[in-house]
Amino acid sequence: MMIPLPMREIAPGAVHVPGWLSMDEQRHLVQACRAWATGPVPMRRTRLPGGGVMSVRTVCVGWHWQPYRYTRLAHDVNGRKVADFPGWLADLGRRAVAEAYGGPADDYAPDTALVNFYDAEARMGMHQDKDERSPAPVVSLSIGDTCLFRFGNTETRGKPYTDVELASGDLFVFGGPSRLAYHGVPKVHPGTGDPATGLASGRLNVTLRVTGLR
Repeated sequence: MMIPLPMREIAPGAVHVPGWLSMDEQRHLVQACRAWATGPVPMRRTRLPGGGVMSVRTVCVGWHWQPYRYTRLAHDVNGRKVADFPGWLADLGRRAVAEAYGGPADDYAPDTALVNFYDAEARMGMHQDKDERSPAPVVSLSIGDTCLFRFGNTETRGKPYTDVELASGDLFVFGGPSRLAYHGVPKVHPGTGDPATGLASGRLNVTLRVTGLR
């Protein structure tokens, strides 16, 4: 049995908690993501305003994200409302924030989740999560193949940044001074995930956010 690495603060307000999700929790999330991927708004590759298409495949819960805003209806896909945000996922988010920051998180109320699926070739360029109106932390959960996660600064896509390996079951929370830090995924390591999660290949990343919208 492998001993999980210790929790560490990557930057002020940015905390990595290796091995936080149990195997049962990972399996549950994989099953939930499979259900969300079928609709009512299915998983798709998002088309950017400039015409490019993201290499990750995305499905949303609670609110629909399209570059660069949230809507209740998926006008850029099929015009339907996305699946409701479940209470158990909000509870998981509160547990995550409490674990990362070492205190109660009863007021953390995520209302949307972006689920990104990375195959072996998928990447995510350096970007900020800034379409939310709330400054509440972002909770990121990883399942499947290990990735190289690049966590940068709030001013530029370039250095300084810190490279972190996120493995299956890992938790990463960023808020406070690091809430608008640039971050991305330059590489996924194929074949590093445990099939016991129910995910045969690839990486699932579930990010919980507070939109601040009504």
